[in-house]
Amino acid sequence: MFLNQRPFIHRNSFTSVVKFSGLILLLAILLAACGGGTTTSTGTSTPTAKGKISVLYAGSLVNLMEKKIGPAFQQATGYGYEGEGKGSTALANEIKGKLRTPDIFISADAAVDKSLMGTSNGNYVSWYVPFGRTSLVIGYNPNSKFAADFQAAANGSKPWYQVLAESGVRIGRTDPALDPKGVRTIILMELAQQYYHQPSLSQQILGGTENTSQLFPEEELVTRLTSGQLDAGFFYLNEAKEANIPYITLPDQINLGNPSFNSTYAQTTYTDPKTGKVTKGGATVYTITIPNTSKNKAGAIAFITYLLSSGQSMLTGDGITLVTPVVSGDASAVPSQLLQYVQS
Repeated sequence: MFLNQRPFIHRNSFTSVVKFSGLILLLAILLAACGGGTTTSTGTSTPTAKGKISVLYAGSLVNLMEKKIGPAFQQATGYGYEGEGKGSTALANEIKGKLRTPDIFISADAAVDKSLMGTSNGNYVSWYVPFGRTSLVIGYNPNSKFAADFQAAANGSKPWYQVLAESGVRIGRTDPALDPKGVRTIILMELAQQYYHQPSLSQQILGGTENTSQLFPEEELVTRLTSGQLDAGFFYLNEAKEANIPYITLPDQINLGNPSFNSTYAQTTYTDPKTGKVTKGGATVYTITIPNTSKNKAGAIAFITYLLSSGQSMLTGDGITLVTPVVSGDASAVPSQLLQYVQS
C-alpha cells in the first residue's frame, strides 16, 4: 500500500447513508407532529404532553379528582392536569375576583354557576351541565368515644339526632358562606325538625347556623374527622365512600339527594345573614362548565369529553349517581365537540 493512498468510499454508498439518515429524521418529525407517545420502562405508552389544564372543583371531590380522574385523564389524553378543591362558592368568588382563571369549573350547586353568568356577574360562565348527584350523610370516626352510639344509629337502633345532641360530641360542617354543603346542612336540619317533629333539633345539634366552632373548610373536613379532631360531620355520600368513612344514611325526605322530593326540600330555605340571599332546598347535583376565560379550551373540551365518557365508571364507583347532562344557559356557546355528550 502506498503511503499517499487515500481510503476509497463508494459515492453511491455515501449517498444512500445520507438519504437513510434524512428519512429517519423526517419520520421522527412526523411522529412528533402526529402526537406520538413515548414508551415507559414498563412498556406502556404515554401520550405526548399537550399543555396543562387548570380544574377548580367542589372540595367534596378532592380524592376522586386527584387520585382517579385527574391521573387517568392525563394518561389517556396527554394533557397535563392541575386541580384544586374548595367550597364551590369560595371558588366562584376567586374567579370573580380574577384570582383564578380555570379551564374547568365544577360546582356542587347550579346556583353557584348562575352567580357567574350574565353581564352583572362578569359573564364568566355562559352554560353548564349537571353530571351527577349525591346525598348528605353523617360520617363518623370509628375510634371516637361515641363510636358505639354512632354504630347504633347507623343500624337504626338509635336515632341519629340523639347521638349528635349528646354532650361532648364534636361536629364538623362547612361554612354556608363559602360552600353549598354548609347551606344544605342547615336546610337538612330544618327538614329534620319537621320530619321528626322535633322543633328545637337544629339548635340542639348545630348551636346556631353561624356556630364557628363547627365550621371548617370543605377540603379539610375529611382530614379533621379521620385524624380524631372531630367525632362526626356532615358529608356527601361520595366523599364518605371515597375516604372509607363509616356513615349514617338519612331518609330521602331530608337528605337532599332525591330529586323526587324537590318539592319537599324547597319548602325550607336558608337566608344569608350578611347578604340576605335566600336559598331554597333542592337535590344535590354536581355541574361542570368551561369558563369564558379558559386559556386552554381544547384541553377543557377533552376533559369534559373524558368525564362524560370514560370517567363515568369512576363517578359511579364513588357513589355518585349519574344524571342526564342537559345544558342550562346559552346552549349555542357549548363547544360543538361536546354536543354528542350533552342535551340542549
